[in-house]
Amino acid sequence: MAKNFRELIDDLRAAGQLIDIQKPVDIRHIATLVDQSDKALMFSNVNGYDMPVISGVTNSRERLAIAAGCDFSEIESRLRDGLDHPVQPVFVNTGPSRELMYQDNEVDLFNLPIPLFSILDGGPMITAGITLSRDPDEGADASINAGVYRYLVKEKNLTGIDIVTPNNLHLYAAKAYEKGEPLPISINIGTHPFELICSTYKARAGVSELGIAGGMRGAGVSLTQCHTIDMPCIADAEIVLEAEILPTGWTQPEGRFGEFTRLMGGLHWNPLVRIKAISARKEAIYYALHMPWENIWPSGPIYEANVRRVLDEAGVNVTAVNITPGGCCHWHAIVAIRPLPGDGKNAITAALSVADMKHVTVVDHDIDIFDPVDVEWAVATRVQADRDVVIISGARSKPLDPSIPPAGPYSRVPTTAKMGIDATIPDNVPRERFHRIEYAYADDVKLSDFLGPAEEGVTPTLDIAVEELATKIEILITKEPLYFSELCEKFIDFGFQSVTRAVGSLHQKGTLWQDPEGRFCLKESTFAAKAPER
Repeated sequence: MAKNFRELIDDLRAAGQLIDIQKPVDIRHIATLVDQSDKALMFSNVNGYDMPVISGVTNSRERLAIAAGCDFSEIESRLRDGLDHPVQPVFVNTGPSRELMYQDNEVDLFNLPIPLFSILDGGPMITAGITLSRDPDEGADASINAGVYRYLVKEKNLTGIDIVTPNNLHLYAAKAYEKGEPLPISINIGTHPFELICSTYKARAGVSELGIAGGMRGAGVSLTQCHTIDMPCIADAEIVLEAEILPTGWTQPEGRFGEFTRLMGGLHWNPLVRIKAISARKEAIYYALHMPWENIWPSGPIYEANVRRVLDEAGVNVTAVNITPGGCCHWHAIVAIRPLPGDGKNAITAALSVADMKHVTVVDHDIDIFDPVDVEWAVATRVQADRDVVIISGARSKPLDPSIPPAGPYSRVPTTAKMGIDATIPDNVPRERFHRIEYAYADDVKLSDFLGPAEEGVTPTLDIAVEELATKIEILITKEPLYFSELCEKFIDFGFQSVTRAVGSLHQKGTLWQDPEGRFCLKESTFAAKAPER
């Protein structure tokens, strides 16, 4: 597994998941070229800039798996390991991110190849900056908070920042604003995806996102001290911006921007950020996190870990969780469980408590939750809307949800309605209603064996009188009910037609009957189904 961003680039290239673009490229074309590619792209010759640009690093399951050094399906368990066994950051005297330093008048964001993404964006936007901050009330010993925010470049040393959503950095900036003081932050661009994933994890106050990343890595994230602010930065980042959120309040226009919703966000009102210094590795590579998919795909393991955690605490036996890309890996979950009575509803209420989760579908473990046809089939055949649909009004929401009306005058944060569908098999419906169609010998017989010219003759069968075979069948079904296919298998040596004739003989005698699941038994036996009263 790659230890840092540079090693990851090498791993992607070795796996055929990175295309090197050598031809000159207009920076305005980068976003659409990445959108057209099924690989990450490295632009080595960006017109007007000395620094290369890489994008599309995490916008597929395959590349996330390479970064994590495991199958994509295992990333969630790696994240849970990080949550359960965090490894705190380690401080080092220096690092690659300190090799070049620009301060004061040397600070010039316009020298960085920051692309334009959407045609409706408010301007060039820094998208991959892991932001480190502290609670200003707690001083230098406070735990370090990590998050990912966008920075709209406004001047050579001034940006916007989007912190309209209530979160830890919003709280810290508000505290600093009340004091009339700037809030120091470091913005770390070009880090291992573990840091990105954990920085977007909604940890409660006091939980170290970098500690979670260290737990995923199996080693603490290396930090080193900034030069111009009292904050650390990630030692092996490609680029670090030493900055302060200015005490302007939420008064400056910021945005618009193409969000993880795959839609354009609106104009927001936010503080300004002053960049005091820029440090970088030698021959640094600018990482332009491509929206929306480089935000969507890494969110899947985060929400899966959260959903599994709350369901485990609710005592629900979970077999699989799918955080769907159609729900932007934020809003929709499909959960497979081995339910006890009532677990379907319990699973819904627990899963909907997770952060931004909006719609949850709960199914039995026999459903393939990664097959939308199978999930829809479960909803179609196992759900009664008045019994199995749960709606919760007035729940906390993500303001970026475009279906929510704008916030009213008394609340800046709108609420949402959440919905759950319990598509587990109802407890009061006979299980045989849900037996799937299974074709005889599906595991043994393959079509490919029967294509081409005939090579062998018909397999001979043994001769037996119909009544003799009927007697053998009668003895068997006296002991236990059997399906017709089971009778065929037990008497395969006599051939299919002999079995059908023998069963027909028993029916003609009036001794043959069926149990409630359709298996053959004797008419007067305890297994026999009773006809309904009319």
